Amino acid sequence: MRSLPDRNNAYNFEDFLAWRDEFDFLEDDHFLKKVIRHYAGDLGARAEADLKRAARRLSRRWVHLADAAARPENAPYMLHFDGHNRRIDRIVRPGETLQLEKEVFEEGMFSERVDPWVRFIKIFLLCQLGESGINCAHCCTAGLIMILERFADTAELRRILQHLRDGKDGEFALGSQFLSEIQGGSDVQANKVEAVQTEDGWRIYGTKFYCSAAHADYALITAKPTGSTDVGVFVVPSWLPGDKEREKRNSYVINKLKSKLGTRELPTAEITYEGSVAYPVGALKRGLANIVGIVLAHSRFVTGLGGAAQMLRVAREAKRYSEWRTAFGVRIDSFGLVARQVAMLDVGAKRSTAAAFKLQREILALEGASREVLENDVQHKKRRFQVRMLIMLQKLVACDDSAKLTETAMSIFGGHGLMEDFSSLPRLFRDAVVLAGAWEGPRNLLLTRIFMDLQRAARWYDPEQFVRDLLPGGGQRSVAEFADEISDLLAHDSLLGTDRKTLEVCERWDRFCSDFFHAYQDEAAAEVARSPVL
Repeated sequence: MRSLPDRNNAYNFEDFLAWRDEFDFLEDDHFLKKVIRHYAGDLGARAEADLKRAARRLSRRWVHLADAAARPENAPYMLHFDGHNRRIDRIVRPGETLQLEKEVFEEGMFSERVDPWVRFIKIFLLCQLGESGINCAHCCTAGLIMILERFADTAELRRILQHLRDGKDGEFALGSQFLSEIQGGSDVQANKVEAVQTEDGWRIYGTKFYCSAAHADYALITAKPTGSTDVGVFVVPSWLPGDKEREKRNSYVINKLKSKLGTRELPTAEITYEGSVAYPVGALKRGLANIVGIVLAHSRFVTGLGGAAQMLRVAREAKRYSEWRTAFGVRIDSFGLVARQVAMLDVGAKRSTAAAFKLQREILALEGASREVLENDVQHKKRRFQVRMLIMLQKLVACDDSAKLTETAMSIFGGHGLMEDFSSLPRLFRDAVVLAGAWEGPRNLLLTRIFMDLQRAARWYDPEQFVRDLLPGGGQRSVAEFADEISDLLAHDSLLGTDRKTLEVCERWDRFCSDFFHAYQDEAAAEVARSPVL
């Protein structure tokens, strides 16, 4: 008798889901632990115990809060007026986001007492959740703290710094940064928002067009003082003292929330300032330099870090699924094309992760050097330049790779890879596209900035030597090829223009930057592979 199918199909995904839901983002990731040990060294028993505790909380609880917050019915929305027709501009967010935000900020990662490596590792683990409505504000809070630690010279700025870094009565404030305007986008010098100095302080007037983390307590914004072409930097509280409970905003209105492809849990708004109280930060003539050199550099670094962290997660979930799922009578990882994709994911995730940790080591080494040494030693000047270039390269390459490889990981899941209630991968893909395409500078802007900076630095830092310094372990042939290529490309005057030669140089420069940073990542991964630890 011919065997008939069982109409009561008992097929389920329980074994795969049990692995996924029980996976500890730190303890079960042997590669990540080796990377940490290689680049961070022995952190000590107390620090390791703290990291294990945070990772368990993230793996067992925060990951589920992030997924719940991402459901379409939980999208943030605006409530412009209360029942008595008073303008409140309340941003309504789901309870899951509020709880996740509370627990993440209660970690107090920005306290001076926290070891820099512990802070970095926690942020890397957190980035594996995707944006989640949390990471932008968390990153911007750090950037605001960094600039205030340098320039908080008034009682009010020091109070804000303490509220952000150490909390107040158990509540940690959130920071944001608003630079973009409708006419300029990344061209901050073209900004038109005005800062007016009055008898009792500064007031801000005008509209910011792309304000992520619009729910934050404090915004670091750019504005031009009346009659000046200089871009200054100011802190604008969302509420003045005593007004938060009354939902009376600091003389500004939230016009609307943006409808974005990704990072949907994050409220991004258009905001019009109508005489908001503001506090200048640093010298007004140095505003643009300070926000780019301190705040934006940090945001770009963490954005690139997010690309690497997301790749690590999607690579392991796709690999495990390919080992579990069967089709045509065999496990799908038995098919050569699937195995090739899994291998691509593994390479991309590991090299991006290793390079991010290597770059963090370089950043901490620079922070540990005295200011006198940094200003007078040419080798330290070169290392500082290397770090600035690497931050931009990591942002544009790691985020681009994250979007492409997350799409590949989704394909391994087949149709299930497109289902947002089946896994986090579609959400992570949408987030990755936003990180790559817009956040902290689109690809073309970063490529142009790197090109211009290398040309300007050529007077004191030979571009060929720059290549050799960053690829000390590379094969001589590849290093020589990169060195020859960069010299040839930088000999072209500018990337501005549409003539045939310029377009050819633009294409080659785009490819060069990706290939060069991949070589840097590969060296970092090779360092980890050779490391005797673990």
